[in-house]
Order: sequence, then structure tokens, then C-alpha cells
Amino acid sequence: MATITASMVNELRSKTGQGMMECKKALTETGGDVEKAIEYFRKKGVKTSITERTASEGRLSVGVSSDKKVGAIVMVNCNTDFTAKSDPVAKILQLAIDKLLKNPSAAVVDDPEVKNAVTTVAQQTGENVQIGRASTLTAPEGGVVGSYIYVATGKIGALMSFKGSPSDELVKQLGGHIAFHKPLGMRREDVSPDLVAKEREIAIEQAKATGKPQNIAEKIAEGKMNSFFAERVLPDQEFFNPQVFKGTVANYLKQQNVELVKYVLVEVGK
Repeated sequence: MATITASMVNELRSKTGQGMMECKKALTETGGDVEKAIEYFRKKGVKTSITERTASEGRLSVGVSSDKKVGAIVMVNCNTDFTAKSDPVAKILQLAIDKLLKNPSAAVVDDPEVKNAVTTVAQQTGENVQIGRASTLTAPEGGVVGSYIYVATGKIGALMSFKGSPSDELVKQLGGHIAFHKPLGMRREDVSPDLVAKEREIAIEQAKATGKPQNIAEKIAEGKMNSFFAERVLPDQEFFNPQVFKGTVANYLKQQNVELVKYVLVEVGK
């Protein structure tokens, strides 16, 4: 007879949403084969495993350590907005955030306590509940980490690491800009080379279509590419709230005597 371990039972629980004893019985009946155990449940009336249901809804949580040296952002995915807004999901998020703030390199998706909490909510709701993206940022020397979440939906958030001492208002404003404009990176090199090549080719062909020779078309294309990057590279973007600052993000930060070193943007469904 195959030995049925706790990890095997938990794996089957996470995939089917069935109780611990039911999973242990199914594994015993199928010789410890998880896939056969899933088939066993299906034959008993469980039409599909929880993990086959699209987890397109979800919520985010962000957190920063008391010394502002570490920031964490975690996503939980599930099937319905109702579950995403529930207290059990909020508790999973807080548990994962706390663990990451203590150990930024922790793999919370594999943490036993987090996995057990996820499995419990999946069983209670019958939904495909899982940890989505989880990221951390650490502050550069002499700097801090800030966080932002769009509280109206709880579905988009950002972490930012700074050199200098940004005010809470600056962190909020810059986080809002990142969430609204969704830049593709901090530098032009961060934008996909394939996307850049495609846009440059289109710009050249557009110029040639007006009768411009190749060399002139290429110069015109370079000008258009500057506009292309200004829309997608964070420092070059026009700040989203002109009532706060009129100009680029780079100039806004310069005015505040702060340098943005890195950012992480996370959005449910992306």
C-alpha cells in the first residue's frame, strides 16, 4: 500500500477543494496517484478541479516595513469579485505581506502557512484561489521604499524605491501616475526591442508614403520615436496631474530633490 503523505493530501486539496479526510481516502483508493484521485472525485460527482476554473478576479495588498527599507506587494487571484473582497482573502494577503517584509527573498507561494490558508479559502468558496504575483523592493543606501494602491478597486498597485526622502504626498502622486500611465520601464532600453523595431519601421514607411526618400524618412522616424518613448518611458512621460506639477516625471522628481531608482507595477488580470 502506498504511503499517503501530508504533502500529497494538501496538493489534492488545493486542486479539488475537497476535505482532508476525503482526499486521504481518494489517495488511498488510487495508490497515492494525485491525477487518478482527481478522476476518482470526478466519478463521484466533482465535475472539474478547482484549478481548472479561470481565476481572473483578485485583489492586491502592499506593505512597507517600519523603517521604510523593504516593500512588498502580493496578489491573490480567484474566480469572483465577491471572494476577492472577502476578509479571508484580505487575511491571506496580510499574511503573505508580513512574511515578505521579514524575508524579502521568501517564496510565499510555497510557504506552508500561506498554502494552507489559500487551500482553506478555496474549500470554503469552491473557487480557484491562489497566490498570483508577489514582489519586493529594498531601498538603496540612504534611501527608502514607498508603496501605492488604487484603493477604489484594490486591483492595481506599485512599489517604488527612492534615493532621498520623498514625502508621503510625492509617493502617492508618483504611484498614481505609474498606475494610470503604466510605463514600460525606466529607460528606453527597457522597452521591448521588437516593439521599438516595429514602431520605427511603421514610422519610416509612413514617411516614405508621403514621397520622402529613405534617408529623410529615417530622420523623420527618429523624431516620431522620441515621441513614442516619451509616452512609454517613465521619466519622459508628462506627469499625469498638472494641478500638482506641469512637466515630465523626471522634472517633477528633480524639483522634489528625489531620485526614483526602481519601481514595480502589479495589476490584477495582467
